[in-house]
Amino acid sequence: MTKDVIVTIGKEKYTTEINFDKHIIIVDEPEELGGKDRGFSPTPLLLSSLGTCKAMTMRMYADRKNWPLEKVEVRLSSEVKKSEQQQTTFIRCHIIISGDLTLEQKQRIYRIADKCPIHKILTNPIIIESNMI
Repeated sequence: MTKDVIVTIGKEKYTTEINFDKHIIIVDEPEELGGKDRGFSPTPLLLSSLGTCKAMTMRMYADRKNWPLEKVEVRLSSEVKKSEQQQTTFIRCHIIISGDLTLEQKQRIYRIADKCPIHKILTNPIIIESNMI
C-alpha cells in the first residue's frame, strides 16, 4: 500500500503544505491572486509532475539502452478552452533531447516519454472520489 500525500492549509491565504513521507512542498498562489507566492501554484505543480515523469522515463530508457543521453529538457504549458458543453485543457510539452545520439535514438526516446505513468493517468479516464471524515 502506498503512503498518503497529506495536504494542509490553515488560515493564511493560500499557503498550503504538502507532506509525503519525509518530504515537504509549499504551494501558494501568486500575490496578484491573494497569496504570498511562496511556492508553485497548483497548475504548474501538476505540469511539473508530468514533466518530471516524462524526463525520468526518457532517462531510464536511455540508460537501459546504454545510449549517450546528456540532457532532457521538458517545457510545459497549459491552456484551458471553455465551450458551452465542456472545458478542454491543452497541455503542451516541448522536449529537447541532447547527447551524441542518432536521429532514430532521439525519436525513440521522444516517443517513450508518452509512456510515463503520469501521462497515462492524465490521458485515461480519471475518477476522483472525495469524502468527508
